[in-house]
Amino acid sequence: MSYLTESLKIEILMIGYGEGARTKCEVVRLFRETHPDLPPLNQGTISKIEAQYREMGHVRKVPSKRQALVDDDTKLNLLLALEENPITPARQLARDTTFVRLYS
Repeated sequence: MSYLTESLKIEILMIGYGEGARTKCEVVRLFRETHPDLPPLNQGTISKIEAQYREMGHVRKVPSKRQALVDDDTKLNLLLALEENPITPARQLARDTTFVRLYS
């Protein structure tokens, strides 16, 4: 859904509700006909756009409020562990080390 700009999301809402209510299946088909160069939509994407509009009154991208804050010592420990075990996935190393997520 990241390729959908604010104007495309508004267009999707207009297709669905502008001239009368349409089903999500009809919206998917009409959007694909209008924008054959874009990846195809699915009905779940349309539901998410509608839900965001109903809940927030807009379709702008909402920045994430959850951002991991990690101190420098923890970053260094994680980098050292990654250097010692380059095959091990970084997420597993993060769990195995003293990597602690603090959310603001």
